[in-house]
Amino acid sequence: MSAAARFIRPFASRALAQKLPLSSVRRVSPAIGFPRGTVRSFSQSTFLQVKKYTESHEWIELADDGKTAKIGITEYAAKSLGDVVYVELPEPGTEVGAGEPVGAVESVKSASDVLSPVSGTVTKGNEVLSDKAKFINESPEGEAWIAEIEVSDASEVDGLLDLKAYKATIDEE
Repeated sequence: MSAAARFIRPFASRALAQKLPLSSVRRVSPAIGFPRGTVRSFSQSTFLQVKKYTESHEWIELADDGKTAKIGITEYAAKSLGDVVYVELPEPGTEVGAGEPVGAVESVKSASDVLSPVSGTVTKGNEVLSDKAKFINESPEGEAWIAEIEVSDASEVDGLLDLKAYKATIDEE
């Protein structure tokens, strides 16, 4: 240890140990050090969720419990359909198998079934879409999910495409 460090250390320790009144402490938000838009809440960590895709342009996001999942259509499918005018939501309690229809989406251009990527039981449909079907064009891979299901066999998710493989199938079309 250098002579200067030996000399300063006792003073620094005493200064740091002193208790300052709270009125003199400047409170700083932890978000100030981050650029705008980079601060995220931890209520729904994406590291704990698994999102997979099908070749028929559906996505499934398995929650961290490994049993529940949300199903929707991809951005590519939403753009291909155009303006969505009606979304048929599934009834809670409906049993679906992998590749079976779990709902339907109708647009100005066409109509398309939404196929379940895995088998399970529908727990609920996204009621927002029954009132505002166009919301699916605004957030197809976010809040505009179509159905939430309780997955029968979580290992079925492993056979689906990850984002990179899904994008490769889009590039082929």
